[in-house]
Amino acid sequence: MSAPDDVKEVVREKYSQAALRVTARQGGCCGSAPGALDCCDPITADLYDAGQVGEVPDAAMQASLGCGNPTALAELKPGEVVLDLGSGGGIDVLLSARRVGPTGKAYGLDMTDEMLALANENRRKSGLANVEFLKGEIERIPLPDNTVDVIISNCVINLSGDKDRVLREAYRVLKPGGRFAVSDVVVRGEVPAAIRKSMELWVGCIAGALSEADYRSKLATAGFTGIDVEVTRIYGVDDAREFLAAEGSDVDAVAKEVDGKFVSAFIRANKPTGGAAP
Repeated sequence: MSAPDDVKEVVREKYSQAALRVTARQGGCCGSAPGALDCCDPITADLYDAGQVGEVPDAAMQASLGCGNPTALAELKPGEVVLDLGSGGGIDVLLSARRVGPTGKAYGLDMTDEMLALANENRRKSGLANVEFLKGEIERIPLPDNTVDVIISNCVINLSGDKDRVLREAYRVLKPGGRFAVSDVVVRGEVPAAIRKSMELWVGCIAGALSEADYRSKLATAGFTGIDVEVTRIYGVDDAREFLAAEGSDVDAVAKEVDGKFVSAFIRANKPTGGAAP
């Protein structure tokens, strides 16, 4: 099995177990709703406001494993078609469906059967008719070229072992003039390899988060323009102190190597109006 395939199976198992916990009413890891497990706070804590919490079934909130709130930042418009890469329990799909209204559509793409089952149950509970969940991988999006207006994602692209292919696929399925608007974990500056590995385990970035420069470069290579990276949350050593200590790290000694280096960011880019695959 190749390294990307190893990563994929670890991710699949993690998200399968998270979905099963929610289904069994044991709370989500790492949800931000009351009663959810707080194993990864502050990564997933306080991402959605009270109004958004009230718009979706509780199970969708408990299954949230994201690091941001792309729906709130993507400026969705009525009638648009939205695709959420790695949609999990469906929270961002359901919120997007309400934003684009009955003349629009919201797709969710996930590779995990358990998450898809949970998402479809949440769709049923929501009563929304403009939602569709697709089974597939974000490296091979099962939609035709030039299909969607906006691609969102919530801390999932960092989990892929082939990010270049993910971004090429995102570019392919976007309509000319379409928007890429995702939340993800980004690394700023240099971090020693051993410390980086521990921090990535803490934030759940199994394949390794990209640096801001690498993210920009990969988006440009895929054909995107208007690239912008907006930091939405900064993680310091105190956020990860308990985890790093359990990993055997001298937390105070590594503080200067960690503080402010790992961030959640909202990443925007556009497919040019006359955009063809580069």
